[in-house]
Amino acid sequence: MTESHLTVRGAKHHNLKNIDVNIPRDALTVITGVSGSGKSSLAFDTIYAEGQRRYVESLSTYARQFLGQMEKPKVDQIIGLSPAIAIQQKTVSKNPRSTVATVTEVMDYLRVLYANVGHPHCPNCGRKALGQSAEQISEQLANMNSGTEIQLLAPVVRNRKGTHVDVLNTALANGFTRVRINGGEFRLDEDPGLDKKKRHTIEIIVDRLKIPDEKHNGFLSRLTESVETTLRTADGLLVADLGHEELLLSEHNACPHCNYSFPTLSTQTFSFNSPLGMCEQCQGLGTEMNVDPDLIVEDPTLTINEGAILFHGVVENKSGRRVSALQAVCNHYDFDLDTPWNKIPKEGREALFYGSQGKAVRFSYQTSKGRKRQGRRSLSGIIPSIERGYRKTSSDNTRRWYEGFMRELPCPECNGERLRPEARAVTVGGQTLPEISRYSIGEAYTWVNKLLNRLDKVEKEIVEGVIKEIRERLKFMLNVGLHYLTLDRRSATLSGGEGQRIRLASQIGSGLMGVVYILDEPSIGLHARDNESLIETLLSLRNMGNTVLVVEHDEETMRAADWIVDLGPGAGGHGGELVAEGPIEIIATSDSLTGCYLSGKESIAPPNDVPRNSYKKLVLLGAKLNNLKNLNVSFPLETLTCVTGVSGSGKSSLVTGTLYPILARQLMGSRVKPGPYKSIKGAEYIDKVIKMTQDPIGRTPRSNPVTYTGVFDEIRRLFALTPESKKRGYNPGRFSFNVKGGRCEACGGHGLNRIELHFLADVWIPCQECNGRRYNRETLSVTYRKKTIADVLEMEVNEAQEFFKNHTKIRRVLGTLKDVGLGYLKLGQSATTLSGGEAQRIKLAKELGKKSTGKTLYILDEPTTGLHFADIKRLLDVLHRLVDRGNTVVVIEHNLDVIKTADWVIDLGPEGGKAGGTIVAESTPPTLASSAEYSQTGHFLQQLLKRNPQFQVLTKTKVV
Repeated sequence: MTESHLTVRGAKHHNLKNIDVNIPRDALTVITGVSGSGKSSLAFDTIYAEGQRRYVESLSTYARQFLGQMEKPKVDQIIGLSPAIAIQQKTVSKNPRSTVATVTEVMDYLRVLYANVGHPHCPNCGRKALGQSAEQISEQLANMNSGTEIQLLAPVVRNRKGTHVDVLNTALANGFTRVRINGGEFRLDEDPGLDKKKRHTIEIIVDRLKIPDEKHNGFLSRLTESVETTLRTADGLLVADLGHEELLLSEHNACPHCNYSFPTLSTQTFSFNSPLGMCEQCQGLGTEMNVDPDLIVEDPTLTINEGAILFHGVVENKSGRRVSALQAVCNHYDFDLDTPWNKIPKEGREALFYGSQGKAVRFSYQTSKGRKRQGRRSLSGIIPSIERGYRKTSSDNTRRWYEGFMRELPCPECNGERLRPEARAVTVGGQTLPEISRYSIGEAYTWVNKLLNRLDKVEKEIVEGVIKEIRERLKFMLNVGLHYLTLDRRSATLSGGEGQRIRLASQIGSGLMGVVYILDEPSIGLHARDNESLIETLLSLRNMGNTVLVVEHDEETMRAADWIVDLGPGAGGHGGELVAEGPIEIIATSDSLTGCYLSGKESIAPPNDVPRNSYKKLVLLGAKLNNLKNLNVSFPLETLTCVTGVSGSGKSSLVTGTLYPILARQLMGSRVKPGPYKSIKGAEYIDKVIKMTQDPIGRTPRSNPVTYTGVFDEIRRLFALTPESKKRGYNPGRFSFNVKGGRCEACGGHGLNRIELHFLADVWIPCQECNGRRYNRETLSVTYRKKTIADVLEMEVNEAQEFFKNHTKIRRVLGTLKDVGLGYLKLGQSATTLSGGEAQRIKLAKELGKKSTGKTLYILDEPTTGLHFADIKRLLDVLHRLVDRGNTVVVIEHNLDVIKTADWVIDLGPEGGKAGGTIVAESTPPTLASSAEYSQTGHFLQQLLKRNPQFQVLTKTKVV
């Protein structure tokens, strides 16, 4: 069995209970089970970690010091383990320079394509650039005004790291005596002492000339000879330093009309991460932070005294220097501080925003000592003050405050295209690189397929292999449902599912065989239609000779798998056992919870026989963000509404990009600007809006479920009320591991200390002082019902709810954590170990623990992420409970079980990207299922409902 199987013996990591698992090689295996049952512990913390550890330990000690290493998993033996590659959701780059094209290496190949067969054009006039001969360059320089001093330099090193000793020695041997390094002049027989870790630009000084009044033959001969020497030395490049400016001239490419010379095209020319290619103004980011006047004055009906200028706030000190400057502008432009902003003359508003533009304005003020001062000077204005403060501050909090008045806008120099002018003016097949970058993956694939027909014979021979690589990578991304993403889309804006599928496409493109691939819920964020393509991709990865392990809850993926490993039966301490394993036929006939749902013994039914209908509604008119096409949408209140549609159809643009910011500004004073829209009606029916995302609840190990929900305050207060605490004078702060006093100072309240092993992975060991319990001995001597504060933090939610059953506040919050399927979490579990789905449900539990007003709008984005069928059922009960209290829930979701139990469905499409952004259907779920001919969501919903005869198609009850 071991030759054909990956065999795990005695897995005990985290909550795994010494289990043995046999996974067939060269097969697609799904590892499933309820949340917290041990799926990730088996797949990532055991199998992947051991594969990674074995690989790293096979390297030399020198190589190992540069590589991270996984913690050695608690397992007796793993047999038949091949090299392992993990493709998870948490590793999407937040670097603003990282894009879809760079992550998938498509940009690397596009740069090679443009560097080899690109046609340069003049950025000024658009004419095709041609190479200049030494004679043409000499003539251009000779025609300059007489008296002009010219220094000819040969750029032999352009912004490269190293000491470049060989370059300097060669120049000295060739008879040159002086060199310019990073702008400073040196003699070549001197040691410039270059730092090999820093970038340097080295230009050999070839000659210095002065243009004479009469260009005699001797001067022209010397000039031509020097130009030829310079071009020969610098591989066709020449820098002419004129004192007030420098010209880069080339014998390769130049505009004959404007005398604009191009550098030799290289891959770095087209890289916005290289100084040779990036736009100088935005440094290759494509955007700049600019002050937006609309964020400084949000309510133009207010006066300055009432706080119209948010940067200043409500004016309280009437005699300060700031108020004096405002008063001076008022006097100069004939208005006062009690004039509503929209009544102030345009010139006055401009002066307040941008200053008096050099005009001296008379003003007077009173010092802190009560003395009166007068003077005349120009005023800088609010916007220059914000820009100046933003540039100078070193405080992150202050910078974020300034950013509240700013908006990220395209760079005015490159128009958001990130590259230098010469790089933006090179074409292949009539298109520039920035134009291709704006294409969606589907559009780029079409362009690449037609490109060979637009190239000549020589060009085809040069880049045929490059085009093949680009085409293959784009095709793989099409196959995993990412056709709607543009190549220049920032990685930071991708969802976890999108990022994971991009890396999956990259792995398929690598063509590896004999590898163990481990994926974490790749179906997240995918519409049922796109899920079919994903499954085909996973099967193709298997057919290439790889073992594919997928942690997954998706039913269709399970049905396509060769083998299923079902863990459980419960979560946390109640899980970690092998419930069943085998093909789906075996799982479906087993007594496992997963099997019951696959066989139809268990199902998720709607809480109501008939969907709720409400006459109250929230009507959004004219939504136009991103690909939304002037949408008019109605959200019925006091219902559960599901917004669905294929990937990229505009769901997030509508709900989180438009609806939420509008309501957050109106109801809660948020300064986040919504996408463009015409109007909204019905906001008076709700009193607050809450958006729950999958962002982490904390960035450090100190953050955990009880600190985030606030219940830890109550627990610490409870410990402070014990007789022993009162006797010692301990207050609630004594039981915090974040401050000095009660925590263990040897580990700073972490409970662990890191040991650095230079050639091996760092090891985290329990603190020897507190034995991993975070607190000092005196604090741990205080008990409540025979439990210390450290014991409480080690409790699971289910256990703790019973322990604190007599304390209403604590019991209520812990009960909501249990209700959303998080009963298996430990109270003190680090936030950094939580998945995005767990983080979102903790946020939901926190809101559920509060007293409801009955007029709240809750917005959730794919809350079923990481949830088993049984967990989804429990989550839906919670969401419908919120609605029963009179609240409104809007969910962005692809999960058909959520869609079928909603009261109302808004289906966007019909496709993603430019082909999306319209409303395909608005109806109840059964009615949507009867619209399968034009709704792709309806098509797959119809198939699901056929397996559930209790659902009947209802009469359409569209909200208008």
